[in-house]
Amino acid sequence: MPAPVRLEQLGLIGNCQFSALVADTGDVVWCCLPRFDSEPVFSALLDSEAGGRFGVAAASAEGAPPPRTRFGYLPNSNVLETIHETADGQFRVLDFAPRFEQHGRYFRPTMLVRMLQPVAGTPRARVLCEPMLGWSRRLPERVQGSNHVDYAGYESRLRLTTDIPLAYLGGRPFALAAPQHLVLTWGEPIEEPLPALCERFLRETLRYWERWVKQCNIPPQCQAEVIRSALALKLHCFEDTGAIVASTTTSIPESPGSTRTWDYRYCWLRDSYYVLGALRRLGQFEERERFVHFLVDLVANRPALDLPPLYRVDGSTAGLDERILEAWPGYCGERPVRVGNAAVGQTQHDIYGEIVLALAPIFLDDRFRADRSRHSLELLERLTHRAIEVAGTADAGIWEFRRSQSQPQTFSTLMCWAAADRMAKVADVHLPEKAEGYRRAAARIHALITEQAWNPALGAFSSVHGGSDLDASLLQMATLRFLPVDDPRLHTTVDRLSHDLAHEGWLFRYRAADDFGKPTVAFILCTFWLVEALAALGRAAEAREVLERARKAPSPLGLLSEDFATRDLRMWGNFPQAYSHVGLIHAAFAASPRWSDLL
Repeated sequence: MPAPVRLEQLGLIGNCQFSALVADTGDVVWCCLPRFDSEPVFSALLDSEAGGRFGVAAASAEGAPPPRTRFGYLPNSNVLETIHETADGQFRVLDFAPRFEQHGRYFRPTMLVRMLQPVAGTPRARVLCEPMLGWSRRLPERVQGSNHVDYAGYESRLRLTTDIPLAYLGGRPFALAAPQHLVLTWGEPIEEPLPALCERFLRETLRYWERWVKQCNIPPQCQAEVIRSALALKLHCFEDTGAIVASTTTSIPESPGSTRTWDYRYCWLRDSYYVLGALRRLGQFEERERFVHFLVDLVANRPALDLPPLYRVDGSTAGLDERILEAWPGYCGERPVRVGNAAVGQTQHDIYGEIVLALAPIFLDDRFRADRSRHSLELLERLTHRAIEVAGTADAGIWEFRRSQSQPQTFSTLMCWAAADRMAKVADVHLPEKAEGYRRAAARIHALITEQAWNPALGAFSSVHGGSDLDASLLQMATLRFLPVDDPRLHTTVDRLSHDLAHEGWLFRYRAADDFGKPTVAFILCTFWLVEALAALGRAAEAREVLERARKAPSPLGLLSEDFATRDLRMWGNFPQAYSHVGLIHAAFAASPRWSDLL
């Protein structure tokens, strides 16, 4: 039985249509086709024995040392390179999903390209392609052609086209004397000669990513980490509709034995707001336009604005009811494996504030004049009215507690205040007759928080109105400018959170027990929130000290999961996690000196 792979061993590839995780062993261990929230074609990540895999590895002679591998991204790209070394020689594999501009639009086929290139000696390789029929784990029927294999049973044609002898695709070792190619396609098959096609797609894809990175703003500090986070975030965008997924995977546990295994392959409105904020800092704006269109479509279908917090990438909620796959062993044997997410049925009031914050720049930044319309302004008003209406009422909150909540969540009320506050600024410019009304609403919600959520005994704002527990999400009071920078309540709240929720330099979301007991691992985003809060309070030296420690969390390839076990410095939770990469980008911009201070 193959050994389970660690998250630190994985690389992400994709093209804003689908994504895949490739291990440093050369195995594609996770890939859902034709889009992020589809059933998996390769799923060894959740069943290392029978989950299906697409492997390219070196073959060693009997008695020889085992093969060694090194892998990483080609600079400033989402093209993954794996070097395989044996006593016989060395070869490399380039893995990517094509993406580039063609005929005035982006070409992003549902296609996975694997290019094998000899480097030294006469290396021998093994190729094994064993897709599975989704959650059933049944083997598809193989229909062999002259230079391809069709895998029957999917909703569309799945084909592997190759110039490697088909007899070798079951794992038989063969000498790699010249470049060879493997192209897995969903839908439209390849009809062109492979070598020229793969070389052209590689060249154009590299050019696209290199140009995209050059167009990014980056801070002087943590440049490599910010660039990789930016590239990873881009791969979480589903370009067809504008949806942005929270993560590539499902059911990677937050910590061993916790049973906190969730399906994150969907679009959370909250996560999308944070991703858009990070992309705005990077100077990438087309994703905002697509997300606005996605949001308008969602709201058009729900005139009462009873918005679920998450959606499939096509904007529907069909099939999101959570179910458990009892027969699946799970990542590293950690069960259960879940499909769908019960949070779709929750009430989360903070999302109204986050949507308003995502859309408000359209009406305050003249670069987006073309995106303004009467309809989008009315939408912003309706969302704000909804936020004002629900402010201070109980909900499941940002952490999506599954038990019944009888008290209002302070973070949710905070985001409702942010909606009214930012809408007042928009109204100053576009609806001056309404601005004062929004300011009064913001003041009422502000007073509600300061009167009911401030706990003098804690010396901090509490997680719920009238409560006594701490919540790291309230670090955002500083970045949202809820109180003046010199207000002692803001400083003591940040200090109390950074002290009481910290463990070996990393922050927990909260300490109190929830539906599954007390958390035992740090939530990576929270430490980045602390960096932002300290920077917003003018405590730059402290912010940079925390950031310097936190920048050590990413995997060797610069990717981040959701959670971090400080005891053994191991990542847990769904991977890669958009939330965590957003946090890194925001923190780096907040704590880094400006270029003008250095040049």
